[in-house]
Amino acid sequence: MNHLFANIAWHALVGPHSRYATGTDDACRYARGFSPIVAFPDVESPDFDALAPLCEAGEQLYCLGWAGLAPADWHIDAEGTIVKMAWKAAMPAMDEAPEIVQLCAQHASQALELATLTRPGPFGPRTIELGEYFGRFEGQRLVAMAGERMFAGGLREISGVCTHTDFQGRGLARRLVATLIRRQMGRNETPFLHVMRDNGPAHRLYEDMGFRDVQESIVRVISLR
Repeated sequence: MNHLFANIAWHALVGPHSRYATGTDDACRYARGFSPIVAFPDVESPDFDALAPLCEAGEQLYCLGWAGLAPADWHIDAEGTIVKMAWKAAMPAMDEAPEIVQLCAQHASQALELATLTRPGPFGPRTIELGEYFGRFEGQRLVAMAGERMFAGGLREISGVCTHTDFQGRGLARRLVATLIRRQMGRNETPFLHVMRDNGPAHRLYEDMGFRDVQESIVRVISLR
C-alpha cells in the first residue's frame, strides 16, 4: 500500500472519488466546494499547465508531495511536513454514547463554521459529502466533529478532526475518531490520517490510540497568480 500512500490524493481523485473531481489525466482536483486539494500522476514532474484551467487566480490549493520550484505563474503560500499515519491496533471498544450524531447536509454550514474556526486542514462547504461525518452537539451547537475524506484501494482517511476551543480536553476527538475506526474496520478498510509533524499533541494522541507513522511528505499551499 506504500505506493498508494505516496500519492493518495491522485489515487482518490481518479478512483473512488472521481465523481467529486475535475481534471484530466495530467492534473486533477476536488471540485469547488469540496476540500481544495490538487494532485498529479507524478508528484516529481507536475503539469501545472494542465492544472491552471481548473483554478482561479488567488485560490489557495493544497498539494502533497511536490517539492520542486514553482513555475512563473504560481506561488507557494505555505509549506510544511505532514505525517501519514495508519491504524495498527485492534478495533476500539464500542461506545454507545447517544450524544454522537451522524452529520448530514443540514449540518454542512455548522461543520464549515467549526472547521473555519479550528483549522483542521483544507475544508469546504461540501466536504462532509466525501464520507461519513460524526459530531458532538451542545444544545444546537456543533462543538466537535470528525469524518472521512480521501479513499483509495481500501485506505480510508479520517479527517476534519476538530473541537471548539471551549470544549477541548474532554476526549471528544478521541471518541469521534474511534467511532470512525470501528465503522471503517467493519467495512474491511484501513483507517489512516494526516497530521502535521510539528503538531506534537495531535501526533501523540493518534499514536496513543493505535496509529503508527507510515510516511512523511512535504505539503504546500499554492496559488495561481
